Amino acid sequence: MMTSTQIQQVFQFGVMLDKLKAITRKTKPVGLDRYENSAEHSWQICVMACLFASESKLQIDIGRVVELLLVHDIPEIEVGDQIVYAGKSAAQADAEREGALRLFNTLPETQAQWAFARWEEFETRQSNEAIFAYAIDRMMPILQNLQNGANSWRENNVALQQILTFNAPIGVPLPAVWVELSAMVQRFADASPLPHWHTSAMGIS
Repeated sequence: MMTSTQIQQVFQFGVMLDKLKAITRKTKPVGLDRYENSAEHSWQICVMACLFASESKLQIDIGRVVELLLVHDIPEIEVGDQIVYAGKSAAQADAEREGALRLFNTLPETQAQWAFARWEEFETRQSNEAIFAYAIDRMMPILQNLQNGANSWRENNVALQQILTFNAPIGVPLPAVWVELSAMVQRFADASPLPHWHTSAMGIS
C-alpha cells in the first residue's frame, strides 16, 4: 500500500503529465490546421496497437505494448519532439535518458522503476513488445501525412526514400501492414510527387 506521501507524489506526476499536451509534434491531425500534441498521439497509437495486435507475426503481450506506448513519449516534456528523419544524435539520446530519469524519479521508487523500465524497453527495442510498439508509433504519421497532402513531409523536406527506409521496421512485426502502407506511399508519390522527390534529391541513382 502507498503511503500518503507516495499517493501525493503520484498525484503530482499525473498533473505534470498535462505538460505533454503542450508538446507539439511535426504532424497535423487530419483535417485540422494545427500540430498534434504528444498526448493525443500516445492515445491514438494505443488504440491502433490494440486493433493490429492479432496481425503481429511476433508473439506479444498487448497490455505491455500499451504500457510502452503510454510511457515512451513522456520525456518529451523535458526535451521536446524530434522528427525521426533527422536521426538521433548521442547527445539527444543522452538528454532524453536524463529527462526520463528526472521525470520518473519524482514518483515513488516502485512506480519510478516501472516507468523507466518501460521507457528503456521501448528505446532499446530488444523485446517483441517494443518492436511492435515502435512499428505502431511509426505507422500513424504516415497515415496522417497521406491524408493531409504530405504537409509534414513537405515542411521538413523529407525524401521518399527516407520514408520507405526509416519506416521499414513496421514490416518486422506487421509485414502485411507494411506491404499495404508502403504501396500507399508509392501510389501517393506517383500521383503527386513533392518537388524534392526527384532522384537527385533522394541521393539515389
